[in-house]
Amino acid sequence: MYFILAQIVSLLLPKIAVAQTPYAVKTPPLTTNWTYGVGTNPWPEYPRPRLQRSHWQSLNGIWTYQNALSINETVNPPFGKPLQNEVLVPSCLESGLSGIQGSYLIYSWFRTNFTVPSSWPSNQAVLLNFEAVDYEATVFINGKQAGFHRGGYFHFTIDATNYLKAEGNNELLVFVHDPTDSGDNIIPIGKQTLNPSHIFYRPCSGIWQSVWIEPAPATHITQLDVAADMHGQVSVTAHTSGNSSVPVKVTIYEPGLETAIGSWNGISDTIFQFTVSSPKLWSPDSPTLYNMSVVVGSDQARSYTGFRTISKGTVNGVTRSLLNGKFIFQFGTLDQGFWPDGLYTPPNREAMLYDLKILKSLGFNMLRKHIKVENDLFYQACDQMGLLLIQDMPSLRTNTNLPNDAQQAEFTRQLQLLINQHKSFTSIGTWVIYNEGWGQRLQGYPEYGLTDLVRSMDPTRLIDTTTGWHDHGAGDFSDNHHYANPQCGTPFYSISSSPYDPKRIGFQGEFGGTGNNVSIEHLWNVQEAINTINQTYEIDETLDAWNYRSHSLLEELRQQTEMFSCSGGVWTQTTDVEGEVNGLLTYDRRILRPNITQWRNDIQALYNAAAARGRNLTMSYP
Repeated sequence: MYFILAQIVSLLLPKIAVAQTPYAVKTPPLTTNWTYGVGTNPWPEYPRPRLQRSHWQSLNGIWTYQNALSINETVNPPFGKPLQNEVLVPSCLESGLSGIQGSYLIYSWFRTNFTVPSSWPSNQAVLLNFEAVDYEATVFINGKQAGFHRGGYFHFTIDATNYLKAEGNNELLVFVHDPTDSGDNIIPIGKQTLNPSHIFYRPCSGIWQSVWIEPAPATHITQLDVAADMHGQVSVTAHTSGNSSVPVKVTIYEPGLETAIGSWNGISDTIFQFTVSSPKLWSPDSPTLYNMSVVVGSDQARSYTGFRTISKGTVNGVTRSLLNGKFIFQFGTLDQGFWPDGLYTPPNREAMLYDLKILKSLGFNMLRKHIKVENDLFYQACDQMGLLLIQDMPSLRTNTNLPNDAQQAEFTRQLQLLINQHKSFTSIGTWVIYNEGWGQRLQGYPEYGLTDLVRSMDPTRLIDTTTGWHDHGAGDFSDNHHYANPQCGTPFYSISSSPYDPKRIGFQGEFGGTGNNVSIEHLWNVQEAINTINQTYEIDETLDAWNYRSHSLLEELRQQTEMFSCSGGVWTQTTDVEGEVNGLLTYDRRILRPNITQWRNDIQALYNAAAARGRNLTMSYP
């Protein structure tokens, strides 16, 4: 009834020209050094480094946007009509960088025009790629619905060929529905909420990763799966749009060179394997990558891979995580991936890399990507820099809101998207299914079935089924969360974590979290967030005190590594986020809290303690 009345009113009202509000950055509650340098050509880099074709065109830049009233507006889209505001794509509508900085943006329209370069082959398909839209996207091209996608963290492609004009401008209209945690919606959202409070943050709605077009043959590669192990065995599956048997040729090149090591032939849409003799192995200390070219029929693309094996085994009687057959003590930060000016979307690639370079310079060899999924350039950077990744599945709402059967099925479908779209990145070593029980159904322990599902899709990695709480024995890790002190593989624990299970890898999934308040110019200047600062696990009044406490906690972890069965840990956290002031960096990335020499020494001491436990080792594998 509401929709019918809205249509009648729109017909009766006089047609008034809409004056578009021009794009400008809306001043966010806190800026970074990159806020006002983003410009109107954001993220110009090629977005998909693992399947790179020679021709492409970015659609990033200034689009138009207006709020919508309900999902019923998709019945009568505003074709050919100006929308009210200019907006930056990609961005989160709730961010200052978007030029909107709104709230409760459940329904939205986005519009742009584009032309297909005349230099592109006329006999090829034109593919329209979205790297991520939160949460549901209905896509219209030149007045016709061309596609629909659900899932705010995953890329999707639409074959736009049959919707395009022979020449001239094409209208692209996108309707976005993002319920976040409104009503009884239970969807993967990570730390997003419509009502921010301390550890839950301002949400991200809209087109928050790159949009682009590319030409490709009618039968083309849709996904390239590559796994390369420490013995030189390479497994390749080139999925195609036709799902038919097409010849595949893979060529691998010497690292950093265009000198071919060799070429191997197979058939598309089925796995084929070959061996590279004596490859240089990938590790955090030596992140060697090999470039690849792939030819499938008349489609050609570039890619890359690294040779490494992730496994678990028994080292001197203790279950350990292994990299290339050796015990590796993984130590990194809880990395939330939020930005005060862009929220989910970093201002640019330079800003994104800044965080990773800081972590690497301090001696971390890993980070835990916490209930968020980044753009592909982030994972490429970790591959290149040598940062192992623990990749979380974005969580559902907290454990007071459990999914029904349909919501659980959708969570499972999107978990499969996470694995399929990221399993070829060398740096990812571990998948996390549930964080601290958020959205985890307890009846029947469904995490066992999900663990088996992930293992069947990707047997090359470890699985941390339940990081923190509600651990019923599934997966490869016995994972403890405790603040501020660690309890890693120890004969003591605190609820809601479980006792250490010696059949699995002892791991400190979260600890630390000590805070240090800063002056207002480095704080997220939202009073509701400032009011929650004292909810931080511990507040240290000076940087000297904060570094003293950090040293004490890292020394505890070192002792637990030396005395018990600790195989790694995750320090909370990379940066402050909104009302949390417990980052190595402030939220604006302008203050680095660690005493660099002290932290480097403390982290190296962890690696030394782990190495001492591995000397004169005896090993066995499950």
